[in-house]
Amino acid sequence: MVFTIDDLDFTAGQDLTIAGKVKSGCDYFSINIGHDKDSLALHFNPRFKYNKDRNVIVCNSNRGGWGKEQKEHNFPFQRDEAFKVVINFSNEQFHIKLPDGKMMSFPNRFGDDSFKYLYVNGDVMISSIKIK
Repeated sequence: MVFTIDDLDFTAGQDLTIAGKVKSGCDYFSINIGHDKDSLALHFNPRFKYNKDRNVIVCNSNRGGWGKEQKEHNFPFQRDEAFKVVINFSNEQFHIKLPDGKMMSFPNRFGDDSFKYLYVNGDVMISSIKIK
């Protein structure tokens, strides 16, 4: 585990910017946004190597059980390199700006307009978190 913030003030329309560096031996990491550890509206999970997944970003949500995975095959992450991800959301969608500037989206299955919980897991070092 890298860290947990459970008193975040992240509301619809704001940009959450997470910058860090992927460690050299990283197989996967995740950025999780929601209400608590059992209620995740966004599970953003870049996977270098995890089970059968190779160089794919998997997104999902968890509210009493995992939903249907969505996979993004544009994979702009590199081991031992810095990255920056910008997440913005509305009641309908999460919009995620990837390190290469390309955008991806994932439905806001909760429909909520604010989240207080941020959890980062895996072999990454986070250097900054900004909300604006």
